Order: sequence, then C-alpha cells, then structure tokens
Amino acid sequence: MKQFLITAAGVFAGLLIFMIGVPFVLISMAASAAGPAPIPARTVLELDLREPLTDQSPQSPLAGFARGHSVMSILEGLRRAEKDDRIKGLLIRLPESGVEPGLADELRLGIRHFRAAGKPIVAHSQGLYPSGFITATYMMGAAADEMWMQPGASFQVTGLANEDLFFKRAFDKFGVHADYEQRYEYKNAVNGYLYDDYTPAHRAAELSWLGSVYDTEISSAAGDRRLDPTVLKKSLEAGPYLADDAVGLHLIDHLGQVHEAQTALLKRAGVGAKMLDFEDYAHGRAPREVGAGPTVAVIEAEGDIVDGKDQGGNPFRGGSSIYADDISDAFYDAIKAKDVRAIVFRLNSPGGSDTASEEILAAIRAAKAAGKPVVVSMGAYGASGGYWVSSEASAILAEPSTLTGSIGVFGGKFVVGPALAKFGVDVRQLGVGSAYAGAFGMGQEFTPAQRAAFAHWMDRIYDNFVARVAVGRKLSPDRVREIAKGHVWTGVQAKQLGLVDEIGGFYEAITKAKTLANITGEARLRRMSPSGSPFGAVQKMLGVSATSARTLAAAAWIFADPRAQGILDELAQARLRSQGAMVLAPTRVH
Repeated sequence: MKQFLITAAGVFAGLLIFMIGVPFVLISMAASAAGPAPIPARTVLELDLREPLTDQSPQSPLAGFARGHSVMSILEGLRRAEKDDRIKGLLIRLPESGVEPGLADELRLGIRHFRAAGKPIVAHSQGLYPSGFITATYMMGAAADEMWMQPGASFQVTGLANEDLFFKRAFDKFGVHADYEQRYEYKNAVNGYLYDDYTPAHRAAELSWLGSVYDTEISSAAGDRRLDPTVLKKSLEAGPYLADDAVGLHLIDHLGQVHEAQTALLKRAGVGAKMLDFEDYAHGRAPREVGAGPTVAVIEAEGDIVDGKDQGGNPFRGGSSIYADDISDAFYDAIKAKDVRAIVFRLNSPGGSDTASEEILAAIRAAKAAGKPVVVSMGAYGASGGYWVSSEASAILAEPSTLTGSIGVFGGKFVVGPALAKFGVDVRQLGVGSAYAGAFGMGQEFTPAQRAAFAHWMDRIYDNFVARVAVGRKLSPDRVREIAKGHVWTGVQAKQLGLVDEIGGFYEAITKAKTLANITGEARLRRMSPSGSPFGAVQKMLGVSATSARTLAAAAWIFADPRAQGILDELAQARLRSQGAMVLAPTRVH
C-alpha cells in the first residue's frame, strides 16, 4: 500500500509537469527527429565557432536544446559535406577569444581535409583579442583558403599567457590550512592552495607546455599561409594591430563585413546558391547506418573520471563527467559484438579518480584480450587519470597540443577548524578504532602518524600508476619515474618521450585501428558511447520511478491528446533511428 501511494504521488506530480512543460519538450524533440529539410543544389555552409565548443556531443538526448558545437560532430559533418555535390563551400565565423589548443588542432585537420576536396573555405573574424589561447583561433583561420576580418577590428595575436590564482596568503589570514601530499613536484594542481607563487618546478613545467603549444600553432599557421615561421612569429609579437595593418603584413587576406564574405562565397558557388547553418546540415541527416562488413566501434568520453553510473542531472545539459561503469559497459558491449573488430576510444579528460580510471583500464585490457585492438584518440586533454586509462591501449594518438602525461597523484584536505574558531564555531571529533579513521576531519592537521600512513598510501597509488605506464608503453619503471612526477606534456613532447605513438586526430585513429585489426578497404563505424533514451531523460527530469514514467506515456492516450500521441510515436521511431552506426576521496590522479 505504501509503495502504491508513493508511486501514485509520483505519477500525480509528474502529470502536472507533463501537462505543462513536457509537451513543449516532446514537440521540439519530434521536430528535431523529423527528416532533414531539402538542401539546395548549390549550398554554402556557415559554421559559427563563436558558440560554446566541446570535444564531443552531449550524450543526453535532451542536451541538444543547448546551443553549441562539438568537435566530433563538426568533423563528421565536414567529411560528409566533402562528398556532397550540393555543398559548394564553407564559411567559418571565428570566435574573438581563444580555443583550447587540442580542439583547434583537430578542427584544423578537418578544415584542411575539406579544403583538399577542392571546396573553398573563408574564415571571417570580427576581432581577435588576447584571451585564452588566441593563437589557436588564428591557426584555425589560417587553415582556410582566405581569412577575412571586419574593417577596424582588433588583431591582437601576440603570444600566450596563462594566469593562476594562489590562495596561500588569504588562507593564512583566515586560519585555513591546506594539508596536501603531492607525487611529485610537477603535480601542481593544488599549488594554488599551498604557495603564494610558482615553485621552480611549477614554473618550468608550465612554461614548457606553453612554449610547445605556441611553437606548434605558429608553425602550423605559417605552413598554411606559406610564411616563414620566424617571420610570422616576429610580425605577430610586434602587435597589436588593427585589421587594416594585418592585411598589409599578410597576416590576413581581406577586409570586409561578414555579409560581404557570405556574398563572395555564394558568388563562387553559382547562381541560386544559398547559405545553410552548419548545425542544421550536420544534425538534419538521415539514419547513419551504412553498409556492412567489419566494424570499428567508437566510444566517446569527456570530462572528469568518476566512479559509478550516470544517474542523470539536468537532462538538457550534456554530462561533464566520465562514469566508469557506463564506459566499461560500453567496452564490454563492443567485446560481445561479433562484427566489431577494433575500438577507437575518443577521450578528452584532465583526470579523476584512480579507482574509476582502473575500472576503465580493466575493460580496455579485456577488449585487447578478446583480440580487439583499442586505439585512444586524445582531444584537448588526456592527462593524469585520462592517461591512466590510456596507458595500456594498443596505440595512443594525440594532437600536437594535447595536454597529456601528468603521471602523478595528489590528495589531502582543508583544515578549517582554526578559521571557524574565530567565529565561535568549534570542531570536535570522536571515533573508535584506528586514529586514522578520523584523519580527514576538517578540525585539525594530520598527526605525524596519520601523515605517515597517508603518505605511504599515496606512494602505493603512484607506484601503481607508474607500473601501468611501464607495462603499457614498454618502458622501464625507472624511465617512467624520470618523465612522470606529475609533469604535463604536450602531444609533441609526449611522442618524443614514448608516451604516445603518433600525432594525429580522430580519423587518423580510425586508420590506425583498421591497420591493427587487419581491416582492408572501408570500415563501418558504430558509435557505442553510453547514452540514454528520450524517455529515460524525461524520467530523470521528473524524478519519478520507471513505472511512473511509463504511466506518463500512457497518459497521452488516456487524455486522448492526438498531439502527444503523435509525438510519442515519433519518439519511438527516433529511438530506432538513433541506434544506427556512425559514418565517417581524498586522492585524485586528476
């Protein structure tokens, strides 16, 4: 009876929300699931990179309502557009600020591949400002056939700078103590809590990867614009300029408003050509099941690596975490799929839990043991826990500016007891068993015995990390310890150190997987990333049980609402279409 009342209450609450808000959501979903609109015979795509950019498309079926692009969907759309005779060109709207270097590297490869197909590309900028990795934005623009800027716009591509916050003096003022252990000196994620300035190791490591990224971007831009890298670097660093000056220095090609750039491309496309938003083209396609034959599974993961399953948060926003259970299940599904010959693991992660990382790594080992090679394709990040999960893959590919390595761990706590005492709040602790049971209490620092036990535990985790890398990369443990210590490396540096196998992007990883699996000719790609159904997302959004969610669906028929009935039918069809394949605690290893 109690369970019945709980379910009934859930159904009633859910029905109220369902009748008010969910119809709008479902109507929108049905519209997006409908067939693609006709594409004119002469079409120029417009890709607006000023919107938020992620490495991968959110897995939530309702996350598509948020604005923004993913690198993976852009790459796939560009590959399709190359072979589409209706697509005659591409206009790229550049952001005013910087783009994460690894993502920019991948997009540059996609731009160059599209350009090699003989279809013109124009990049247009309304200004480039010294915010973030602005040289990466310029590098993407330089990969186009022509780079335009709005007259009078700012061209401030003068270098790279990274700013860090240090809280040590503020903590001292308020009586807060950051009690942390690091393995080792380059594992600087918590340095902002421990010091008031860069340590020598922190400074050296940061300048090292910044310099590597900068050199890569300058070299790439110079190559695409057929300039000497030394000359380009000198010209850029002599800025800032206005767009008018940049034309004279051959840093860009033309001045013009975006409408003028659109008109120029449409003229090249031919009589009757139309502009089409890239997102409408990329997402307005038919089911992606193509052909038969040997399959390469694609598993995507982006964010911090955490334990457990995705229990659902805001269903309209893509997840920002990699859930170990979900990713492991995806690998085991790929292992069981008889037609899957290899797996490409697209990873974009700065790290996370060591136990969650080990769970994913175990699934990768299982795939290799089943005779299915696993190739890791790193995005902007593949560091710390992200490198832990990659370490024993069959092959690792990274972009030139991917931030990887960071083989190290840190852990500890904030001691706020003295700070609270100033306001009359006293922290007291009672416990039974070992004194270590209360080691992570916030009232006081580690005792010497607690610190010794904690430090020993940290050493063991670090040793495990080193062991994984030594086995996976076929390096001696001593060599791994030399290049580890928490040091962050770019993809270029990691390749030289033997931490990655090749420099390349997603499609290069596909080629590598085919080679390792002895696949000749075309391969069928199947996306096997964890994802939920539309009904599951609604269920999580309403916070009701599975039974209640089904009742909500039935309510559409009970209330004889033909609009809701049609939507539910369309959702069922959309779910079938979505199952197709893709065409071309205290411690952290974070």
